[in-house]
Amino acid sequence: MHSAAASPPTFSPAETLTEITTLLSPLLTSSLSTKHFTSRWQVIRTNLSSLSSHLSHLSNLSHNSLLDSLLSNVLSTLRLIETLATKCTDDVLTAGKLLTQSDLDIAIGSISKHVDDLDLLVRSGMLQQSSAIVLIEPGIGAGLVELGFYVRDVFARLQIGGIEFKDKAMDSLIQVLKKDEKAGSVVAKEGNVRYLVCLLDYNVDDSLREKVVLAVALLASACEESRKCVFEEGALGPLLRIIESNSVLLSERAVMAVEAITVDPDNAWAVLAYGGVSVLIDVCRYGSIVAQSHALGAITNVALIEEIRICLREEGGVGCIVTLLSSVPAKAANCISVLASVDEDCRDLILQEKGLQALLHLLDELSDLVVLEHVLRAIYSLSSMDTVRLLSLSSSFVIHLSEFIKNGNLVLQHLAVSLLADLSMMSERNKQNIAGCMCYLVKFMETVKPGGLQEVATQSLVLLLTVKSNRKYLIGDDESVMRLVQMLDPKTESVPKKFPVAVISAIMAGGSNGCRKKLVASGACRYLQNLAEMEVAGAKKLLQKLSGNRLKSILSSTWRE
Repeated sequence: MHSAAASPPTFSPAETLTEITTLLSPLLTSSLSTKHFTSRWQVIRTNLSSLSSHLSHLSNLSHNSLLDSLLSNVLSTLRLIETLATKCTDDVLTAGKLLTQSDLDIAIGSISKHVDDLDLLVRSGMLQQSSAIVLIEPGIGAGLVELGFYVRDVFARLQIGGIEFKDKAMDSLIQVLKKDEKAGSVVAKEGNVRYLVCLLDYNVDDSLREKVVLAVALLASACEESRKCVFEEGALGPLLRIIESNSVLLSERAVMAVEAITVDPDNAWAVLAYGGVSVLIDVCRYGSIVAQSHALGAITNVALIEEIRICLREEGGVGCIVTLLSSVPAKAANCISVLASVDEDCRDLILQEKGLQALLHLLDELSDLVVLEHVLRAIYSLSSMDTVRLLSLSSSFVIHLSEFIKNGNLVLQHLAVSLLADLSMMSERNKQNIAGCMCYLVKFMETVKPGGLQEVATQSLVLLLTVKSNRKYLIGDDESVMRLVQMLDPKTESVPKKFPVAVISAIMAGGSNGCRKKLVASGACRYLQNLAEMEVAGAKKLLQKLSGNRLKSILSSTWRE
């Protein structure tokens, strides 16, 4: 039986510092007298000299929990070095050579870390104030100087402190990144992001790693500067490895960070280099809904790279994305939209996987306008000669478009009008069913932004006006007629004249005398005469239709002269 070893005496911080300085001088001397492993002792001697220099800054020692812990560790390391120095000054090495060599390497690693930690502590400015375990956060609107000090303090605790300090430091870092939009930039400049990234791979408990991953994700999302910093410090590889871990929360936070990093298109290639496409596809197959949402976002971010799209096709990723329309509709639809718009092979695969039908089904199920924007954009990206027939014959789809035109936001309206303009095979019944949206289309003809809306609104109106009842409906709407006539006015420069000319020509295509009289009474002829003189395409012919033979003869005589 061995008796328990006596516990080392407990010193106050000042007493610990005295013990350290008392040990340092003889250790520096004895390191010169060692007879074994002299190269290692040279490294130790250099570190002891650096340690002595840093300790000189601690003459006015104030209570600092972080420093107290560090000094205690320094003293333990110096006692180990003292023991090793005694062994290595003997002519014959009595202890095992390999064991002594290993102990020296441990001592070198420890003393080097202590020197680095003391250097960090001195530079951080923490020694000028008392330091509790829990940090006091800067107030709302804190300046950059105050925020910078706080960030340096957080990272000093993170790097030097034990598990309790690290845990509280991570809480503080996460909170400041969530609350202060300036924090991301300050952390990139003042914090040790490389150390934070290293913690992703360190053997720390899951609770701390979850916080580290969340902090990295928040940092990558904060601003371009912090996102670049996270990527350049090598976070992507460890994050992709963490995604494959068994922890659901770790995986969710890691893939959230990957999505944030890949927002920068310059970082997309690295996903391919690290084998990240397969990882993201697996998340789409087997991950939680939260993880799947972020994985879809990351895939969307990197989808412009052809090699990544090839991987998606070859590994079944496209079909997997289509299946997620039911559970993660916004992200899945957005991903489909990007893939279909840049890659014909991906578009064909999406159609083979019944992606268009799934998107059409979502129109019946969803009410969120933002999600509907993504769905409609995906349908638009899939539109082609092959799909126009299916879309044109779908009465429910046509009615949905009409409702979006009447009640949607501007983005949704623009998408709906663009789709409607392409439905050349729409039945007469479907055209009649959506006559009520024509007055909105007339208003869109006056809308300069977004670009292209005037043109597709015109095309949609011309398409709907091929039906007699729709022509009668529109000409009966006095406000729409007045808008169309005002658009003919050369002074209305915001509207290209070919658009109202095309719509009024479509109204007159049936030769209705009632339509003619309504347009003439509204003053259309006066503006058309100006447009005819300006040689606007179709204006002369339309004027002749509206004016009848007498005015036609007068104009012909005028033009001959």
